[in-house]
Amino acid sequence: MTSILKKNLKIILPMALGVFLVWYSYNSTTPENRKEIIFYIKEADPLYVLLSVFLGVLGHISRAVRWNYLLEPLGYNPRIINNILIILISYFANLGIPRTGEVLRATALTTYENVPFEKGFGTIVTERVIDVIMLLSIILITFLLQTDVIMNMLQERGFNLNGLLILAGAGIILFILFVALIKKSKNAFAQKIKTFVKGLLDGVFSIFKMKHKWLFIFHTLFIWGCYIGMLWIIKFTVPETISLTLSQLLVAFVAGAFAMATTNGGIGLYPIAVSSALTIFGISTVSGDAFGWIIWIAQTLMIVVFGAISFILLPLLNRIK
Repeated sequence: MTSILKKNLKIILPMALGVFLVWYSYNSTTPENRKEIIFYIKEADPLYVLLSVFLGVLGHISRAVRWNYLLEPLGYNPRIINNILIILISYFANLGIPRTGEVLRATALTTYENVPFEKGFGTIVTERVIDVIMLLSIILITFLLQTDVIMNMLQERGFNLNGLLILAGAGIILFILFVALIKKSKNAFAQKIKTFVKGLLDGVFSIFKMKHKWLFIFHTLFIWGCYIGMLWIIKFTVPETISLTLSQLLVAFVAGAFAMATTNGGIGLYPIAVSSALTIFGISTVSGDAFGWIIWIAQTLMIVVFGAISFILLPLLNRIK
C-alpha cells in the first residue's frame, strides 16, 4: 500500500505543482499585463514559431539516428523511422507521468525491433548521462560568459558569495570523502553503488570505442544546438527580446532546463523561470512572460501533436511491415 502511495505521489505532486504555478502565474499578473501578454502570444510571427518547432523536430530525428550508434555495437540496427516514432511517443508520455517515457521507449524497442529490454534501457541511460554532461557544460559556459551579471544578481538577492564558496568547498570535500569511503567499503550497498557508477562510466567511455564515435559526437552537439536554436529563434516574436544576445539567452535556456526537470514538461514553471532569467537583462516582466509562454506552447504542442501521431503511426507501419 505504501509503495502504491509513493508511486501515486510521484505522479500527482509534479502535476499539482505545475497546475498551481499556472494558477499562480495567472493570478499574480494584473489584468492589463495579462491582456498584453496574450496580445504578444497572438501576434507572434508564425514563421518564427514554425522554425523553432522545425529545429525541435530535427533534434529528435538526430537523436533517433544517434541512438543506433549506441545499439550497433550490441548487434542491433533498428529502422530510423521506428526510432523517431518511439522517441516522440516517449516525450509525449513524459508530459503525463515523469520518467515513464524511458521505460516505454525501451519497451517499444523490444516490441518492434526485438531488442532486449535491458540492453535498450542501458543505451537510454547512457544517453541521459551524456545529456547531463552536455547540460553541465552549457551551465559552465553560461557562467563564464555572464559571470558579472550572475554574481551581481546573487548579491542583489541576498546570497552571501563567501558563504556559497565555503559551502561549495565543503560539498566537494564531502564528495571526495564519500567516494573514498565507497571505494574501500565492502558493504553490499557500497558494492551496488560501485557497480552502478562503473556501468555509467563504461557507457560514457564506450562512445570513444564505437565505430561511429565522431558521428555520435556530431549528433550530440547538433541535438543541443537545436535545443538552443529553438529558444534563440523565439526571441524574434517579442519586440523587446530581439536585441538579446546568445549568451544572455543561454541564461534563460539553463533556467528553462531546470524547470523542465522539476515539473511535467515544465508546465507552469517554465515560463516563470525563463521570464525571471530575462529580467536580469532589463527585459520587462510582460515581455519575459510572453517569451516564456510562446516557447513553452510551441515546444509542448510539438510534443503533443507529433507524439499523438507517432502513437497511432508506429503500430500501423509495423503491421504493414
